[in-house]
Amino acid sequence: MKKYPIIMLCLLLAACAKSIDSELAEKSNSPKATTELVTTDTVTLYSNGYVYPKEQSNGYGTIGTSGLGAWTDTSGITRVYFYPTTTGSINVSIRVKAPGNTNTLRIRLDSSGTAYNVVVNQTSSYVTLNVGSFNISSANYHCIEIKAVTKNGTYLPDVQSVVITSSLGLKYNKSQYRGAPATHLSYKYPGDSAISWFYTEVNVPSGADPLYAYYMTNGFWDGYFGIQVNSPTERRILFSIWSNYNTNDPNEIPADYAVTLVRKGTGVVDNAFGNEGSGGQTYLVFPWVTGNTYKMLVHAEAAGTHTLFTAWYYAPENGAWKLLAEWDKSKTNGQLLGGLYSFVENFGSNGQNYFKARYGNQWVRTKNGNWIEVTQASFTTTASDAAHQRYDIGAGIETSMMYMYSGGFRQVGNSVGVTYTRPSSGSAPSVNLSTLP
Repeated sequence: MKKYPIIMLCLLLAACAKSIDSELAEKSNSPKATTELVTTDTVTLYSNGYVYPKEQSNGYGTIGTSGLGAWTDTSGITRVYFYPTTTGSINVSIRVKAPGNTNTLRIRLDSSGTAYNVVVNQTSSYVTLNVGSFNISSANYHCIEIKAVTKNGTYLPDVQSVVITSSLGLKYNKSQYRGAPATHLSYKYPGDSAISWFYTEVNVPSGADPLYAYYMTNGFWDGYFGIQVNSPTERRILFSIWSNYNTNDPNEIPADYAVTLVRKGTGVVDNAFGNEGSGGQTYLVFPWVTGNTYKMLVHAEAAGTHTLFTAWYYAPENGAWKLLAEWDKSKTNGQLLGGLYSFVENFGSNGQNYFKARYGNQWVRTKNGNWIEVTQASFTTTASDAAHQRYDIGAGIETSMMYMYSGGFRQVGNSVGVTYTRPSSGSAPSVNLSTLP
């Protein structure tokens, strides 16, 4: 009698084991489950949205910290950019409010294809409205386009953000910088050279010269030299030298730390500058054009504990070398040129535009008179996952010149830390240094 409970227990355990084995066998024969991380990303218009054809208060609209507002003209559109790192489907909603009357917005992907009409009823606070799903066919920049279909009342709806749910590993700008990132080429040259001269050439391609562009050509420890787009009607050639006194206010620079103008070319404007360190600045209003190659030359000469820095430019429009300016910088201990680099910078908030310049035929001349060709440069940028989440940056070689690009949401680059080598020209610059103006 006492054996029966033991026998029953053994039979029960055997049955359980058989059941577990069958369940495991069934799972092993079924397709393997894939785990996809689904995220909901709030892509703000302040950091990622741009108005076309242009920002215009009480017109096409303007974008501030709370998003799109002051929008009255139905012909304007707004595009909100994001970068999916893989392909697949996204579901989109928008955060909107309409203090005035009810209006309808048209939402679509990349300005083409499927469009959804979203009715925005009158509301004094932001609400989230579902738009629909879109298919992403490439791991590159894309945009959600917002346009008004109907207009009732004075103002069209305010739009704060686009909300995207997906498993595509979205990247987008989370910083407060609306401009395109700066990009840099840092030149490699013999580190023990006493460099007195730095020569380079610059060429900006057609269509890559939007407003607020600075294509800096000759950068060094103490200053920089290059060409700018300052307004729809004004372009400049700029040469600046920093003071060694640490301040952003040029009025605080003591007399013994002063950067003093020695001479300047015809029509050149000189003034003090601040807000990025402080020092002396000179510029010439000059209508440089895309497609032309401009030659740029900087010289450093020790003068006791000071250094004299001089910049010249050669424009094909002039057919001759012209003086921009010469500055006397104190507290240098006679230091010559070093830390040579170039950059592409967007000094406005128009990061939807595309900036690109080519830099080539770089040479340095030592204090002893030897020309050394510089054919290598490493690429860096202010963009990063931590500080400025923009990925439309890059560099490379074309037409025997190095190039950099930034902005425009045209293509995703991956050039950070790469060293580029341009073809050698083998011929030192044909400039007579003794006859420079």
